[in-house]
Amino acid sequence: MGIKVEHRTTYRYSEPVQLGPHILRLRPRLQAGLRELRFGLRIEPEPSLRLEALDAAGNRITRVWFDGSSDRLEIVSQFTVESDDPGALPPAGPGRPAALPLEYPPEEAPLLAAYRQGGGAPPALEQLAGHLLQQSGPEPLSFLLALNSHLHTHISREIRELGEAHSPEHTLRSGRGACRDQALLFLAVARRQGLAGRFVSGYQDRSALSTAHRHLHAWPEVYLPGLGWQGFDPTRGIPTGAGHVAVAAAADPAGAMPVAGSYVGSASSSLSYAVTIQADDV
Repeated sequence: MGIKVEHRTTYRYSEPVQLGPHILRLRPRLQAGLRELRFGLRIEPEPSLRLEALDAAGNRITRVWFDGSSDRLEIVSQFTVESDDPGALPPAGPGRPAALPLEYPPEEAPLLAAYRQGGGAPPALEQLAGHLLQQSGPEPLSFLLALNSHLHTHISREIRELGEAHSPEHTLRSGRGACRDQALLFLAVARRQGLAGRFVSGYQDRSALSTAHRHLHAWPEVYLPGLGWQGFDPTRGIPTGAGHVAVAAAADPAGAMPVAGSYVGSASSSLSYAVTIQADDV
């Protein structure tokens, strides 16, 4: 599958401000089955310094610094990738974890510690996990597929363009949530079973809602011994596949933000964005 993405982010300020350092996470992550054919990044005003790097979570980032002042910051990323269908996940077999709650091998547990932290779960999340375990049994992949299907069926998808993700308990109680809300709810339930999970930002080839306006997407990934990181999209009720292109993954949403930065000044600011996605079978 060939996928072309353009993502335009524009910040406007009520008066000129001094732009602080920014971190951009807009380039496709290195992952199996994905080939980057083209990537471009245009920034106005032009940064005085630009550095390409990998962050601590393995995301491809661009750090930028600015001189002078400006009443506007526009960031336009464009890329083309080819993505292979990963195929169906294999059934349980040698090297695969047998039952939940999961204990990772000693050589992997320290590397995954940050992705297993979730704090105490409210009773409603514990009840949901118990209900799903009765349905799926203790095999981890079966549990995760049941969780994905349950959220797709019982949590209505909504578009909320701005603002932080809602808490898992809020999303479960309201029965509604944006993709980032559903991703956090999925991770909270999975982590209560000892599973390591991370929050992913990226794009999908089609929307879960009937709308011409496209958005950045979010979904959870869980690390399974023998399988590695596996993605799930509760907004569509499917495992992630060739149509999902990740640009950032982290233990929490803050570490997967596509644009993070600051400015100095008393001006107010506004944010607008536009995402276009074209997908073709190749």
